[in-house]
Amino acid sequence: MLKLLQLMMKIHSRLMHSEISNSLEQLRSIQPLVHNITNQVVKNSTANALLAIGASPVMAHAIEEVSDMVRLAGSLVINTGTITATRLESMLAAANTASVQNKPWILDPVGAGATPFRLESNQRLLGLKPSVVRGNASEIMALFSGQSGGKGVDSSISSESTLQFLNEKAGEYNLTIAVTGKTDLIADGKRLARIKNGHPMMARVTGTGCTATALIGAFLATCPSPWQASVSALACLGIAGELAAKESKGPGSLQVNLLDQLYGLSQEKIEQYLKLEY
Repeated sequence: MLKLLQLMMKIHSRLMHSEISNSLEQLRSIQPLVHNITNQVVKNSTANALLAIGASPVMAHAIEEVSDMVRLAGSLVINTGTITATRLESMLAAANTASVQNKPWILDPVGAGATPFRLESNQRLLGLKPSVVRGNASEIMALFSGQSGGKGVDSSISSESTLQFLNEKAGEYNLTIAVTGKTDLIADGKRLARIKNGHPMMARVTGTGCTATALIGAFLATCPSPWQASVSALACLGIAGELAAKESKGPGSLQVNLLDQLYGLSQEKIEQYLKLEY
């Protein structure tokens, strides 16, 4: 029985390799418009990463136009890194429109447990039913438990320690949860994937987590399911980061090389470098 289970896991893993490559090819073919209401710190790097992978970013946050922009876009990305009361209203309007229009959207609850305002704001957004929530382990624990935690926007716990909690909340809320860290975990209450690509130097570049969220947003516009979109995006980013680190002297050159690796990502590189457990 154990050997049969191991064989089935290997077969699923090989299928995932193929599905990730196909998802990337589909994204590049469609070039979806991705609407971002995002962290002011990372706007430029987020937009460049979306362009490099093959999507088309728009960075619109004025409340007068966000609903119209959601209707035009293939997906919505909401990142609460530099949230204000005014920006929150735009986020709520955009998320509500996405839910009504049945457009996929992703919530990045940056530093969710750092302050009461941040926690309450992110929980209001969670109530509008995102397709995916992506964060570090502390952010995910704070958001779904309603308790403060973490170290500002950084995680104080490992992704693996949230595994049972992750599965339970994904099923309870009927969404996909992606926890990024040394190992990326993606769960939807029925399936779990672990991705072990990436490089420690990526943590020295501001906004790599925000980039992960934006890339999931891009794949959401073209993938058949939020879970597949999350696995594909985090696999692509992890491989690109790993390859970029090999030719980088430090975080500065890593930023540039990461964009180049996203742009040059291929089926062959995915087959060769992907470290995925299904």
